[in-house]
Amino acid sequence: MSAKICLVTGASSGIGRATALELLRAGHTVYGAARRVRRMDDIRAAGGHVLAMDARNEGDLDRVVATVLDEQQRIDVLVNNAGTVLHGAVEDVPLDRARDQFEVNLFAPARLTQLVLPHMREQRSGTIVNVSSIGGEIALPLGAWYYASQHALEALSDTLRMEAEPFDVDVVIIQPGIIKTEFEDRTTAQLREMSGRGAYREMAEAMARRAETGLSEGSDPDVVAETIRQVVESDHPDTRYAVGWLADELLRLNRSLSDREFDELAMRSVR
Repeated sequence: MSAKICLVTGASSGIGRATALELLRAGHTVYGAARRVRRMDDIRAAGGHVLAMDARNEGDLDRVVATVLDEQQRIDVLVNNAGTVLHGAVEDVPLDRARDQFEVNLFAPARLTQLVLPHMREQRSGTIVNVSSIGGEIALPLGAWYYASQHALEALSDTLRMEAEPFDVDVVIIQPGIIKTEFEDRTTAQLREMSGRGAYREMAEAMARRAETGLSEGSDPDVVAETIRQVVESDHPDTRYAVGWLADELLRLNRSLSDREFDELAMRSVR
């Protein structure tokens, strides 16, 4: 298998960091992009390239892709992993915060895709990996804007997959379950900030108390990174991969239960 030129966003922690290191260990050329450049020293030490990038800044997105192309003359893999999460009731969350959620979780991956796809089409090969979540299919209380952004990312990916297929470009969705990362570190503070004093305070406080206990169980980010490497190295990857603790189980429940039945199950998290 020949080495591939890979761009991984959100590479300063969690799934992005693990993915960049996993691809480097497999012999690929890896560019890790994130705001916190100093937190990518291990990627640089492993032989990777690190680039500063704020997913909210379109100029940063343009510059990052241009840098990879200038230095490598091609790009084979885009892993859209950078993301953020926002908690609070729909009624409480200011719409500017909701728009920011979509800016990072949907429009940044869309713009990066627009930038790399012409080159992948020209070389008639490429893989775009969009890291969504089981939240791309399910929804739980007090996280509507996050779930909405992930549902939107999956819809975009499904359409893109059909559009890119004639040019031999694969589009793959990764749906992590419960993963031990710092992604949810601000859950408690967000819940209390957004919904801790109004009509939804009892729900918010119940969920905040659960979050304060931390994740007693969950998968290591490496299990997601290993799956992404398998996708990158596959000639015919699947369209979706659910991976990590409770991913298959929760998706199966959502697909098999009625809406009301799943609602009742989900509401246990806020009681």
